[in-house]
Amino acid sequence: MQLTTWLQLVPGRPFRGAGRRTALVAAGLPLHLAVVPLWLWLLGTMAALVPAVTPLPVLLTLVVTPLLTVGQRRRYRALVGKDLPRPAVPGPGRNWKSAVRRLTTRALWRQVCYHAVAGPLFAVLDLAVLAVWAASLVAASLYVWIWALPPQWRVTDVAYTTQAVYLTAGGLALLFLGPRLTGALVRLETRAAEVLLGPSRTEKLARRVADLAESRAGVLDAADAERRRIERDLHDGVQQRLVSLAVNLGLARSTLGDLPEDARKVIDEAHREAKAAITELNNLVRGLHPAVLEDRGLDAALSGVAARLPIPVRVAVDLPQRPSPTVEAVAYFVVSEALTNVVKHAQATRADVTVDRIGETLLVVVADDGAGGADLAAAGGGTGLAGLAKRVASVDGTFSCRSPAGGPTVITVELPCAP
Repeated sequence: MQLTTWLQLVPGRPFRGAGRRTALVAAGLPLHLAVVPLWLWLLGTMAALVPAVTPLPVLLTLVVTPLLTVGQRRRYRALVGKDLPRPAVPGPGRNWKSAVRRLTTRALWRQVCYHAVAGPLFAVLDLAVLAVWAASLVAASLYVWIWALPPQWRVTDVAYTTQAVYLTAGGLALLFLGPRLTGALVRLETRAAEVLLGPSRTEKLARRVADLAESRAGVLDAADAERRRIERDLHDGVQQRLVSLAVNLGLARSTLGDLPEDARKVIDEAHREAKAAITELNNLVRGLHPAVLEDRGLDAALSGVAARLPIPVRVAVDLPQRPSPTVEAVAYFVVSEALTNVVKHAQATRADVTVDRIGETLLVVVADDGAGGADLAAAGGGTGLAGLAKRVASVDGTFSCRSPAGGPTVITVELPCAP
């Protein structure tokens, strides 16, 4: 049986990937020893009391640190296919301030700690693991070396061949211990490289927050696009069919004069139901995403909402440029729902809606002269003021409601609309 086939039958297959891990350890040895001469130079200048030369090893260490970091990243990528994440670095610049920023970053000093402190320690461990591999291979193949000797020497020196049995057994034991030692050392070095050469925990959390914010923005944009698609399908499909049905029923009621009274009543009832369905569908479409909002913007859409209310509503929209569709939809939803609540619960005689853009913030204010007493904390989980607050928070906006008993009620919403 071949050696490869026999190794595959060993439980756990300890030699799987051992070659790549050993190559990783061997390739890391010169990189880990690169800073040792600079340390020895620094200690020598300090012992010789040469202050003029002492800073040179430190400066050279700072210079070679980024190069050694690049070498470590390439080592992991080439031998084990692992990409070490890169920490955040200051922007490029050639003045002394940018140089000072680069020299004072935590990422640079973590790299210095890895190469100058952890590197020499890993070099000792690398040498120990490579020595175990060398000793195990030599001892396990001792009988090969013995049989390469002249025959008369093997016959005359029997004691040596007897001792070779124990050495071979020890070499085989070390041969099976080598992959485990190598794997443990590779895991330790990888963990240290991720911590010291990669981003810090704070940077990882910041990147995670940025990724989640970007992902959430994508979800919101997709949801808004889906609402617009549903609105178009309802407006161009179902609504047109209902209008056609109502027209046909109206024509039938007007032209068919010789129908029995029962049939006429059925047609009248069907005509009324069709018109009621059209009205409900219009309200549903406007609640999803009104076409006027997409075509003409917030000013026209909010003016249309105010015109349908039974109380006078003053609308003032001052936007030098339109915000993103998602922010625009949230602003429309907030104003529409807030005015609906005013009509239903506030007992108000008038309302004011103001929409302004201040810097990169869209400011929406809805005020009424009603009875007040609206409480955000007491609102239901997904409806009313609580629903408005959640909709605003979905785009990182702020929602506040000031409604003392006796009024007035003022709802203030701030929505980020950076380009």
